[in-house]
Amino acid sequence: MTIAIYGREVNPGFVPYLKTIFRKSISYQSKHLIYHDFARLLKDQGIGFPEDTETFSSPEEISGDVDIMLSVGGDGTFLEAVSYVRDSDVPIIGINSGRLGFLATISREEIESSLDALFRKEYVLENRTLIKISPAQGLLADFPYALNEFTVQKKGTEMIMVEVKIDGKHLNTYWADGLLISTPTGSTAYSMSVGGPIVIPGSNNFILSPIAPHNLTVRPIVIPDDHELTIRVAERSKQYWVSMDYLSEIYKDHEPITIKKAEFTVQIPKLDFQDYFQTLRSKLMWGADRRSRQ
Repeated sequence: MTIAIYGREVNPGFVPYLKTIFRKSISYQSKHLIYHDFARLLKDQGIGFPEDTETFSSPEEISGDVDIMLSVGGDGTFLEAVSYVRDSDVPIIGINSGRLGFLATISREEIESSLDALFRKEYVLENRTLIKISPAQGLLADFPYALNEFTVQKKGTEMIMVEVKIDGKHLNTYWADGLLISTPTGSTAYSMSVGGPIVIPGSNNFILSPIAPHNLTVRPIVIPDDHELTIRVAERSKQYWVSMDYLSEIYKDHEPITIKKAEFTVQIPKLDFQDYFQTLRSKLMWGADRRSRQ
């Protein structure tokens, strides 16, 4: 098996677990392809890897020869890894070296058992939908896709006015600090923090959630993802932020932006012992009752 490894920093406290990753993968005689900057950081920390290990620094170097990508970090690192995998159909799984991590599902305590399951093919692949926007400008133009969410937000103190159409039909004009459009994957991220519902991956929906709306009766709405959305920020806002996952760009024009489901999906291995609802209970501490603690 050829494993691509993506990371952007090395936490000194996580070094023993990184050594475990290489020790375990080498025991299965795997080959490694490591993100160039991450490989340099590993060397600086004295973390060895085989001499024949190659590095990559662009999406074009992630080819069909790669069997799986390991994202080492948090959810932000995972989203960056998606921009390297793109439409190559290389599955991505996240090893969590940070805190919460809904996308980086493998905890440091589960690394050995999870890698065993990966090498033994004890998993199923979940296809996660992405959002695509057009036109895309600046930093967003290279990869105008988002696994979690797309947002338009005010730049400055005044709220913005966002007109939204679904398949050409007027839905609403939002007066708010911004508008967030999320996939089910992103429903436990920024969308949840602004009051959006949790939507199970694979539900084939988009979630539209206003950010601090002026009218409190305007609530999040869930629509099928086979609809095409068109948004336009009114001219009263000279500049505004457009964000796709971890990237943001300032827009100055007021042409409509089209949002639709991407023509490809991201494949995420779900290990046989993993359960989405257990993850929700664990990450969100559902059922935890401080009153029972003495």
